[in-house]
Amino acid sequence: MAKLQITLTRSLIGRPVGQQETVKALGLRKINSTVVKEDNAAIRGMVFKVKHLVDVKEV
Repeated sequence: MAKLQITLTRSLIGRPVGQQETVKALGLRKINSTVVKEDNAAIRGMVFKVKHLVDVKEV
């Protein structure tokens, strides 16, 4: 199965709590932190919610 490399590129300061919790649930903490997750509908939905804060690449 494909994987997604997700990198936090923008700050969470001033963002709604829902977006902050979504980023935290993805496992991202600081700017430029990167995680690799399985490519499935749940992860895609989370990424879509915070697409303006993250950079995504297929691995």
